[in-house]
Amino acid sequence: MPGHHSHHLVYGTLHDYLTGEELTDTDDERIRQQISRMMIEELGYQKEDLVPRLTIETLFSRHFVISTIDLVVTLHGKQMMIIRYGPGSLVSRERSALAAARVLNSEYRIPLAVVTNGRDATLLDTVTGTELKSSMDAIPDKNEALILLPKLIFLPPQDDEKRIREKRILNAFDLERCCIGI
Repeated sequence: MPGHHSHHLVYGTLHDYLTGEELTDTDDERIRQQISRMMIEELGYQKEDLVPRLTIETLFSRHFVISTIDLVVTLHGKQMMIIRYGPGSLVSRERSALAAARVLNSEYRIPLAVVTNGRDATLLDTVTGTELKSSMDAIPDKNEALILLPKLIFLPPQDDEKRIREKRILNAFDLERCCIGI
């Protein structure tokens, strides 16, 4: 009987740093936990400022995909930045992070997106799609984020056609092809 195959080594379970929720312990999850810990212990955010594992569900070309947003930073009641983790190259993850930030919130587009592999990071302006900063220092600490907040542009949601295009991009980029057919 075929079971679920994965390229991830599973070490058991661990408890989420932010919520205490029990999660599957993998190398990738350990890095996600390090990022959460860094956000609190080094960058000065409060646990209440961070929401882990929000999802966007898409279905295109018979491919149902659940895209996970690793962290959403909310300050003064505004979702102002998302953080997406992925191993390897950051450039290959930028477009899907922009798409996620543009469609996650139904009331406005989230203005900042971070892609990180745990060793490097890129901060993106989701309005223009341009890189603002690169390196782990690209992730603004809470004080920097509070200074940025009034200057950020929270555009209204895109029209339906553009939202669908962004969701198609997210679906295509986040489809796990490595394990299909195993």
